[in-house]
Amino acid sequence: MFGRLGWAEILVIVVLLVILFGSNKIPGMMKNLADGLNVFKKEVKKSESKEPAKKPAKKQVAKTVPAKKKK
Repeated sequence: MFGRLGWAEILVIVVLLVILFGSNKIPGMMKNLADGLNVFKKEVKKSESKEPAKKPAKKQVAKTVPAKKKK
């Protein structure tokens, strides 16, 4: 999705951000975003270390019995 953004698109996005939020608020917003991402990563690592990986349950296959022939 973001791999197709060229330098012109990124420049337009940055200009719009500066117009909407002002140049003074953007660094604070980026810091808050980075802090939130760091907390998220820590929580994911913490939850992965507490719970061991669950093994998938074995698939049970029902055995079929041939039908009795009617006389």
